[in-house]
Amino acid sequence: MSTKQKIALMTGAATLAGGFAVVTMSMGHASVVCDGLDQALRNNESFIAGQRANPDAQSAARIANREAVIKQIDVQRAASGCGAAPAAPAAPAAPAGQGQGQNQQGQTQQGQNQNQGQNQNQGQAAPPAGGAGGQVVCAGSTVTLSGEAGAPAASSNQFPLGTRLKVTNLDNNKSTTVSVTSTSGSCALLNNAAFEQVREPGKFLIRKARIERVG
Repeated sequence: MSTKQKIALMTGAATLAGGFAVVTMSMGHASVVCDGLDQALRNNESFIAGQRANPDAQSAARIANREAVIKQIDVQRAASGCGAAPAAPAAPAAPAGQGQGQNQQGQTQQGQNQNQGQNQNQGQAAPPAGGAGGQVVCAGSTVTLSGEAGAPAASSNQFPLGTRLKVTNLDNNKSTTVSVTSTSGSCALLNNAAFEQVREPGKFLIRKARIERVG
């Protein structure tokens, strides 16, 4: 093999290796983005399933809001080249041994309390990124976004409305302290404004998070 042929062969091999590295990095980034979008999709579908299993006076509006969020997530998944959407969660069974009238009354009161918490949160200025430390809860939980608009806030399946939670992204040490204003299928699910305060660019999932109850 001549010297020119050897140089051409080495150059081609280097170009191929470089292209393979770029493709691998791109696939890794896409995987992280898709994981976060898939988790957000499952969270919203779980919330809708719960509302349909135990409806109240506000369920129709909440479901319509989350369905709009899911459509936006589908657009983002398609743009990111994600595969098939994850299977929708099974609807939870309605609680047994509960009178319909009593259940409707209790759910209506819950909706009123939720609206009151949302109105109070919207009337406040956005909380500072930092905040006093508190009791660490939900150790090992990941954090993603609900896709909801409004002032920085969180939803949770473990804490009552009005609970203050401090969420820290340990990958960039950014924190936000927000109030729980609605229910969801996660320990802490941040809305768009709150997630923007702690996210890494291009990522829809915080894998290393510290969640603290501060009030």
